[in-house]
Amino acid sequence: MVTVLGLPSPWLVSLTLTLTAVMGCIQSIACKSRVQRENIVVYDVLATIDQFPTAIEEDSPIVLRYKTPYFKASARVVMPPIPRNETWVVGWIQACTQMEFYNTYGDIGMSSWELPELREGRVKAISDSDGVSYPWYGNTTETVTLPGPTSKPSRFTISMNDNFYPSVTWAVPVSDSNTPLLTRIKRDQSFTTWLVALNVATKEKILLQTIKWRMRVDIAVDPSMPLGSRASLTGRPQQEQPRVLARMEPIPPNALGRPNANDAQVLMWRPKRGAPLVVIPPK
Repeated sequence: MVTVLGLPSPWLVSLTLTLTAVMGCIQSIACKSRVQRENIVVYDVLATIDQFPTAIEEDSPIVLRYKTPYFKASARVVMPPIPRNETWVVGWIQACTQMEFYNTYGDIGMSSWELPELREGRVKAISDSDGVSYPWYGNTTETVTLPGPTSKPSRFTISMNDNFYPSVTWAVPVSDSNTPLLTRIKRDQSFTTWLVALNVATKEKILLQTIKWRMRVDIAVDPSMPLGSRASLTGRPQQEQPRVLARMEPIPPNALGRPNANDAQVLMWRPKRGAPLVVIPPK
C-alpha cells in the first residue's frame, strides 16, 4: 500500500474530499452572508404629506412668510449580517426634479427662484442634501450606519421630513422703496426620494425604495389691505399625496453630490420691461 506523509493513499483521498467539502460549506456561508438586495427586508414604507393647508404669516412689515405642511417618509429595514471590513449606510437621498417659484409684483415684474441647470434641461435632478451629509438628505433620523462584522441581522426604522418655510418681500426686491406691491406667490416643486443602502468603501448602492412627491403653493395678495389681512390661499387647500413606486428609479448623478438645491438656486428679477437681473447669485 502506498503512503504519503505517513498516511495510506485512500486515507489521504478521503481527507482531501472532506476538506474540500468543508471549504465549500464555508465559501457557501460566506456568499450567503454578503449584503445583497434579496436579503435586505424593507417593510412598513410610509410616505405622506400632512393634510392641512399652508399657513400664511403676516407678522412682519418687510416680508410675508408661509409654512407648508410636512412631507414625511419612513420605513422599517432589516439588514443581514455585515461582513468584516465592510461598513454600510442605509438612508434617504432626495433630489429636486422640477421647480417653479414666482413672486409677482403687479404689472411691474416678478422675482423668481431658479435652478439654472434644471431650468435649461442640462440636468435631470439636483441634490436636496442638507449641504453637509452628501449624498444623504441628513444625518440624524435619515441614516443608520452599520460597521461590520455583525453576527446577526440589524433592525431599525429610518425616517425623514421636509417642508418649505420661506420669506417673500412685500416690496419689489430690487427697489429701495418699502411700499408693498406683492400680488401673487406661486410655487410648484417636485422631488424624488430614494431609500438606499451604500457600501462606504466600494460605493456600491442598493436601491430599496423610490418615492415621488410634489408641493404646490398659490397665494393671492392684495397689497392695499392692512398688514395681517393681505394674503389668502387659492387653489386646492391640501397637497396631493406622495407616490411609492412599485419599481425602482435610478438615481441621476447630480442627485449624489454638490451643489445641493439651496446652493445652486439663484434669485432673478424679471421685469415686464427691461433685462432680467440677478438679485442673489448661487453660492
